[in-house]
Amino acid sequence: MVAKKQLLIQSSLDTQRYSVILPWQAFYDEQKMKMIVVNGSPRKQWNTARLLEKVVEGAQSVGMDAKLVHIYDFDFKGCVSCFACKQVDGASCGRCAVRDSLAPLLDEIRDVDALVLGSPLYFMAETGEMRSFMERVCFPYLCYSNPPKSLFPRRIRNALVYTMNVGEERAANMGMTEHSKRTKFFMEMIFGPCEIQTCYDTLQYADYEAHGNEIFDGAAKKRRHEEVFPKDLESAFELGKRMSLPLDGN
Repeated sequence: MVAKKQLLIQSSLDTQRYSVILPWQAFYDEQKMKMIVVNGSPRKQWNTARLLEKVVEGAQSVGMDAKLVHIYDFDFKGCVSCFACKQVDGASCGRCAVRDSLAPLLDEIRDVDALVLGSPLYFMAETGEMRSFMERVCFPYLCYSNPPKSLFPRRIRNALVYTMNVGEERAANMGMTEHSKRTKFFMEMIFGPCEIQTCYDTLQYADYEAHGNEIFDGAAKKRRHEEVFPKDLESAFELGKRMSLPLDGN
């Protein structure tokens, strides 16, 4: 009976203790810098996704509240050209007016401290879903002023993570490097300082012979994946850490 009474007293004390601690924990969580990382690849366990997972891990290692979302999980379309986001003093000025499954993510991004977009390059550009997402997340903040300005509430760090199955020289010759720079230009216009990390000459699939490949050396691809890709993962981790660095004027 005595032991039972002591247990009840201890339980009561524990309840009181946690009722005091939990509000402080909630306050602490609210103070964390928040980052959203968006995977524009249809694959959740391959090159792009693995790099973005490391970006999240790097950010979390320095105390950021970071999460990875897969854009192919959403049912949405690109910009529908309604221009509601451009109507001065309108209900949707500076916001995408389309309310679909993507809308909550767009609302959440408005409050983040850092944003990272990752995509493989298909036909020398981001995946179709990523391009559609970029229309929805960027265009509402673009103000048609002279000079153009951003309606995003503040300047934040952001980054683009690209993967491609060609080497650096060929990527440049095919215009892929220039495309990445143009995308960076718009990201900096809308959100703030933007970094690019590019992973070249990736392993597209495990068995090159089974896919009728006559262009790429499957064995060389595998060797590079074993030797170089781990370094790309380390770079992605460090990128995630840098997303926590403060910006002057914020």
